[in-house]
Amino acid sequence: MTSRHGLSKTNSTVYLSSPVNALVHGLYEENVHFSDVKKHGDFGLGTFDDLDGEMVMLDGHIYQIGSDGHVSEVHEDNHTPFATVTFFNPTIQAEFHCELNHTEFVDRLMQLLPSSNLFYAIRIEGAFSHVQARSVPKQANYHPFIDVAHQQTLFDFRHVNGTLAGFYTPTFMSSLSVPGLHLHFLSEDHQHGGHVLQCQPKKIKISVQPIHKLELSLPKTVDYLTTDLSGSVDEDLRQVE
Repeated sequence: MTSRHGLSKTNSTVYLSSPVNALVHGLYEENVHFSDVKKHGDFGLGTFDDLDGEMVMLDGHIYQIGSDGHVSEVHEDNHTPFATVTFFNPTIQAEFHCELNHTEFVDRLMQLLPSSNLFYAIRIEGAFSHVQARSVPKQANYHPFIDVAHQQTLFDFRHVNGTLAGFYTPTFMSSLSVPGLHLHFLSEDHQHGGHVLQCQPKKIKISVQPIHKLELSLPKTVDYLTTDLSGSVDEDLRQVE
């Protein structure tokens, strides 16, 4: 393994288009334009209104991964109920040149993070022996979030090149964003992807951006303004993630 460490010298910010607990409470139509999201970042992940697939943003391009596994680049006029983005400017880099199982991969990745109390944007590119990912079909608004996991489609990609993109969120921020590691996958040919459940890298380059600032938008929809969002959603998130 080779690595380079450094805390960010810029005032990087992670932007959340809405708190994740609104999504967990079944608010799937916040109607936030991706054109607005892109004002806050060129890298990130999220979903689409009605949970219509998984979203990956790389270099300002937005990709939608449907429950049928189909990947398409979408226009910024599309809407999202939840997206997490930043302008990607990594200061920590490492390369792994040996095959790792999922547990080993997560352990080594976490060792690169200087503190568990910061946000991190994480981009991982390279070759993987196995990536297990998922996507979900379009949902009706208010459909219980916990039931979504039972409708997910699983994908097993073998001997594939591609990119993992996502974030580490401190556990004390669990009402705002998915705590811990949250990664989405997009294959090198832009034909496959999804929300990452497990992966087994063979040769990868890891780029990490420590983030010290959080910007949160609170939706203006009637659903959001009138829904009781109190109470912990940690267990629901754990089961779905």
